Amino acid sequence: MKIGNPPFEYDWLSDWAAIPDSDSAEFGWAHHGMAVTQTGEIIGVHPANPSILVFSQSGDLHRSFTVPIREGHQLALSTDNGEECLWIADPGRKNLKSSGYDPVPGERGGQVLCVSLTGQPKKTISTPEHPVYEHGNFAPTSMTVFDTGSGGNGDVWVADGYGESIVHRMDSAGNLIGSINGEEGDAGRFDCPHGVWVDYRKADPELYVADRANRRVQVYDLEGVYKRVFGEEVLTSPSAFAVDGQYMIVAELRARLAVFDLDDSFVTYIGENESISGN
Repeated sequence: MKIGNPPFEYDWLSDWAAIPDSDSAEFGWAHHGMAVTQTGEIIGVHPANPSILVFSQSGDLHRSFTVPIREGHQLALSTDNGEECLWIADPGRKNLKSSGYDPVPGERGGQVLCVSLTGQPKKTISTPEHPVYEHGNFAPTSMTVFDTGSGGNGDVWVADGYGESIVHRMDSAGNLIGSINGEEGDAGRFDCPHGVWVDYRKADPELYVADRANRRVQVYDLEGVYKRVFGEEVLTSPSAFAVDGQYMIVAELRARLAVFDLDDSFVTYIGENESISGN
């Protein structure tokens, strides 16, 4: 089966990955991100257990390891003194098919965890010291690093998509530098900023925010200054980002990817399904 439209047309390989058999996997929801290392390994999260799965390009399971999370909701990679590190956004809740959208209770709260590619803990970012959390809930859905390996300063941007709909800027030690909420420009307040991503395609890197419930993407510089907004006409639920050469891929709910060029202009959909997406 093929999906997408030329030149963004792909073969669908439904049995690509050798995911370990597990009774719990049948009852979990796999809505995490994926990450590709410098050596080409592909990283994902077990749909029910707090385990990281590392695959080869051909889908063979290279290794797996357990991490102290409730749920691996989004993944990102950065470099630390030449070593790749894996970042995991954990909203602190877990959904199972049996409970619908009601999270399964647990002791662990929201956090962002950084580990080595073999699972050794490196850093943990807990609830930021921000007034919104005096009565609010920290439930991060994504993070991105202004990577020192790409000329950045190591700042970590954390999207509290399932908590207070705010994006925080931390230094490399996890200290809060500042926050943005969408009111910095004309677009307006974020509503579920589900994904964040640093775009290095241009001379001056930019921060992209998937403002999911508002069906748009907001763009900032790396100091948190608002620049522009786009996507309302073609997006239904922007949730995460990836890059393919000069093209940006926006992941949406309901089995769809949207492709944009370097100027944020829409190109095509991959996996468009009108009966599912309703668009």
